[in-house]
Amino acid sequence: MRRLSLQHYVDGVLGADRMVLARAITLVESHLPADADLAARLLDSLLPHTGRALRVGITGVPGVGKSTFIDALGMHLLRDRGENVAVLSVDPSSPISGGSILGDKTRMERLAVEDRAFIRPSPARGHLGGVARTTRETMLLCEAAGYRNVLVETVGVGQSETAVRSMTDFFLLLMLAGAGDELQGMKRGIIEMIDGMAINKADGDNKPKAERARIEYAGALHLFPASPDGWTPSVLTCSAMEGAGIGEVWQMVLAHRELLEGNGWLERRRNLQALSWMQELTMVGLDALFRGNRAIAARLPLLEEEVRMGRKTPFAASRELLALFGS
Repeated sequence: MRRLSLQHYVDGVLGADRMVLARAITLVESHLPADADLAARLLDSLLPHTGRALRVGITGVPGVGKSTFIDALGMHLLRDRGENVAVLSVDPSSPISGGSILGDKTRMERLAVEDRAFIRPSPARGHLGGVARTTRETMLLCEAAGYRNVLVETVGVGQSETAVRSMTDFFLLLMLAGAGDELQGMKRGIIEMIDGMAINKADGDNKPKAERARIEYAGALHLFPASPDGWTPSVLTCSAMEGAGIGEVWQMVLAHRELLEGNGWLERRRNLQALSWMQELTMVGLDALFRGNRAIAARLPLLEEEVRMGRKTPFAASRELLALFGS
């Protein structure tokens, strides 16, 4: 496929050309050194046109219905509110082959056929946190293309919540009722980061269980210290299958946005996120420089084998590698 010029990319993204947007995302996801400079210049050119979207991270245990929930939420934004939405869904990659099953478009059946919805599955490729390294860049491209709501679906509860919390305005945790002892299953680290919680699949015979779970979770949240931004996380129930409670969940997101815009915490949160992003990219770049060093590349496999066999301590091996890199 013929490579586009920088101006073609810029004009296409700003003109909301979905094909050019998709190619621009592929460009920033590329690991080819030849694409890195063009991708950087593209992001610099588009940066003034970003930052106006509402960024929402959505996580939850496997089976909670994240994709179904996002499908319902996206349709609420499109049909009930007349807005558009971009969905960035990060799939787990195989640690062996590096492949991933990009099935989100099939799980979001209604959104996938809507012109005002853009769904981009993107393999995590083993990146720490389960969020693709370029998810932040992809978010900026979608904002520049005019998408005013960006939803980031993570691979599930684990390390991924830390990464998605560092790039979104609102962090939503989806939970299930009747899946064991809910309160014992709550991880303190996750709960301290969330801005809201929704008990999904609150329909049919499960409705009473969902309401009981909502009360238990709400009580547990009150045991945590108040957030410095002045927001108190709420717990709601919803049914993504039936569409019930979806509008209320979004109203919670909007109320949070209004509060943080009013007290200055939204700008502060995003400034801290930009700093975190810079630090992450710097570490990625340093790792690439380190591994690309000829002396390191020659010595590293031998040192790894010595450490594995117990003939050298990790401390001594790391000191030798750092000395080689600095010489």
